[in-house]
Amino acid sequence: MKKASDLFIECLEEEGVEYIFGVPGEENLDFLDSLSRSTQIKLILTRHEQGAGFMAATYGRHTGKTGVCLATLGPGATNFVTAAAYAQLGGMPMMMITGQKPIKKSKQGRFQILDVVAMMGPITKFTHQMAASDNIPSRVREAFRLAEEEKPGAVHIELPEDIADEHTDATPLKRSHSRRPNADSKSIREAVKALEAAKSPVLVIGAGANRTMTSRMLLQFIEKTGIPFLTTQLGKGVIDERHPKFLGCAALSAGDFVHRAVEASDCIVNLGHDVIEKPPFFMQRGGPTVIHVSSKTAEVDPVYFPNIEVIGDIANAVWQMKEDIVPSGSWKFDHMLKFRQGEVDHTKPLAEDARFPIFPPHLVQSIRDAMPDDGIICLDNGVYKIWFARGYTAYRPNTVLLDNALATMGAGLPSA
Repeated sequence: MKKASDLFIECLEEEGVEYIFGVPGEENLDFLDSLSRSTQIKLILTRHEQGAGFMAATYGRHTGKTGVCLATLGPGATNFVTAAAYAQLGGMPMMMITGQKPIKKSKQGRFQILDVVAMMGPITKFTHQMAASDNIPSRVREAFRLAEEEKPGAVHIELPEDIADEHTDATPLKRSHSRRPNADSKSIREAVKALEAAKSPVLVIGAGANRTMTSRMLLQFIEKTGIPFLTTQLGKGVIDERHPKFLGCAALSAGDFVHRAVEASDCIVNLGHDVIEKPPFFMQRGGPTVIHVSSKTAEVDPVYFPNIEVIGDIANAVWQMKEDIVPSGSWKFDHMLKFRQGEVDHTKPLAEDARFPIFPPHLVQSIRDAMPDDGIICLDNGVYKIWFARGYTAYRPNTVLLDNALATMGAGLPSA
């Protein structure tokens, strides 16, 4: 027999957890005691639970593995709410563990007690109160599975004080091996037919393409076809933005140079598009053909109702399309690339403007000049984020950590 909190830590070790970001409290002392004996997991003590949540979410965003954070009950748990929403909207796998008073018999009345599970319901993929120590292995495994599968997000487990102190002979469950399903070949054929028939197709790279390591396949597709591409804010860096076919980042809602290029297209391929972000373009009835390539079907929105959907692993779908497509001799991209040149010509003198106080385009260029190729910038929120999205040339995936989903203040520093 072992203590339930020891079992919980063993389950986290089985999931490959390396760090827990958090703040101790009276109601999670058993958990912390068990954690102190783990040789695999390190506690990163923070000064505020919201910061711990942002750190766990960013760890998840960067590694694809669930980031874990810890708080006590009541005010500790309520401080997780913004971070939970940040991870949930931003597609970042994160687990929150919160303490609670004993649930079998407590001598403290309703002191500090909130229904944290109900509070977390609308902003997580899974939330659960542990009521029996024997269930810990299955509930932890289920939480990790849901946190990590597309679209990733936040999960929450409440571990009451008396359950943490129980004894059990349960053992951790092994992680299952699963692969994302591949897109159906008929949907690939439909998409390829539409592309081959188009005059000026364009690719829009979104958040989903940034999460699932699509860079190599996408680059091969662009090299074979020559179709130009733009990104959303959460898609920045999937392809090196120094590429000659790069059209820009859709940082504004409409009317920018990059939107002119999209308006010149008659077939738009959306890769990993998420309606959480501001739309990179506005669909019109009778407008260009829109192809949705993602692991999830498209959420229909007044400005987004795609004509063809290719559902499955994005990288594999792009590979299938690349294998099938015959580049068309009648495709025209020059006018689109001229809009991009227009933006470059427009921005260059702004970036060289060394006035005081510092001019945003000059700041963006100075930081790019100072950063190594694989350097990562973490942004908070405000209009300066738009300057970075438009003007900062991303060379690698996930090197520009901006948040265009919840767009909360306060996440930049913990992310860094």
